[in-house]
Amino acid sequence: MRRWIAAALFELGLAVLCLAGAAYSWSHARRTTEYVTADDHPAFEAVRYVPPLLILATGLVILAGVLVIDAVARIVTGYVAPRVTETMH
Repeated sequence: MRRWIAAALFELGLAVLCLAGAAYSWSHARRTTEYVTADDHPAFEAVRYVPPLLILATGLVILAGVLVIDAVARIVTGYVAPRVTETMH
């Protein structure tokens, strides 16, 4: 297997892992707390978001995007470059 193919596949695999980690982090970033009725106040549910998990998810999505862009660039240059050099001779 050519080196650029292995590098592109590795980057795509790493991007998938980053997206899986981002989905896990995003799904666990929300905390809910239920409050019961007290005196004249009705019962309600409060939602609190955990900023470090949201930042982690955002960073992982950005990293996955960069990896996909780099993998596509490797594939395009690895596939197109040999054909261009063959026609120049």
